[in-house]
Amino acid sequence: MKKQPIALAVIAIAFVATGLWWFMWQRSHVQALTLYGNVDIRQISLAFEGSGRVTELRVNEGDHVKAGDLLGVLDTRTLALQADQAQAQVAVQQQTLARLRNGSRPQEISQARSRMVSAEADALRAEQDLARLQGIEQSTQGRGVSAQDLDRASSTLQSARAKVTEQRDALRLAELGPRVEEVAAAEAQLKAAQAQLAVLQHQIAQGALKAPADAIVRSRLLEPGDMATPQRPVFALALTQPKWVRIYVSEPDLGKIQPGMAAKVSTDSQPEQTIAGKVGYISSVAEFTPKSVQTTELRTSLVYEVRVLVDDPDDRLRLGQPATVALGKDAAK
Repeated sequence: MKKQPIALAVIAIAFVATGLWWFMWQRSHVQALTLYGNVDIRQISLAFEGSGRVTELRVNEGDHVKAGDLLGVLDTRTLALQADQAQAQVAVQQQTLARLRNGSRPQEISQARSRMVSAEADALRAEQDLARLQGIEQSTQGRGVSAQDLDRASSTLQSARAKVTEQRDALRLAELGPRVEEVAAAEAQLKAAQAQLAVLQHQIAQGALKAPADAIVRSRLLEPGDMATPQRPVFALALTQPKWVRIYVSEPDLGKIQPGMAAKVSTDSQPEQTIAGKVGYISSVAEFTPKSVQTTELRTSLVYEVRVLVDDPDDRLRLGQPATVALGKDAAK
């Protein structure tokens, strides 16, 4: 009677062990895939932001460049002369604004006050002359002074008094200084001159063509002496990162691949030297198999694009190069 429970326990253990072995075998074999594709990278068509004649190109096809490296230069001598002219205009506007902000000089106020005192003295003299002529007229009953002399003296007095008013207002304006509107206008003119200078300096800076990222020069499309425009590329650059292998997976194998899954990439030229990678993108839309894909299935069958991101610090993979990708169990070898 005691042997029956022992036998049942042995059978249960054997059953569990068999199921676990079957699960692990299925998992290792289901996830093991070997696929074929081509190396792909991002490219840049690099052009000058401005137009002009190319004076210098510093790199050739195959050269490695770093972000910020100077690759080419345009002729910007005309822009430099215009920038010098704009700089001089900025200096003029700065002096004009400083003069308005400082207001009238003490000497100018003193001159205005002196002119007012002189005008007051002229008015006083004209008033005295008129009073003298009027006294003569009264004492001689109009026979000692002509009417024309009286009119002339009266006009002279009016003119002298107007001159006094004018000089008094001029003195007040000199003491008050320029109007707020004049200062604001001078500030606006200075900002306009500075903006014009900044535009020219920016255009001069655009004459230097720099690498936007680490890359390899694929092609050099212009030469010194050519006319460059923003629509005419100078270099074609291949980015060193990111780099991936584009493969295509059929629908039955799609469930065996997950984002982040480890991968090993090898090439026909160096099959023993694998490069580590991982699944970075799985398309959600099916498409017809491209003719360039190496597969044993019919080319008209629907497949899903998968990108395997690779870490290639030695830059062994080239654009369009055929590659073999091992996923799952094969990638762990």
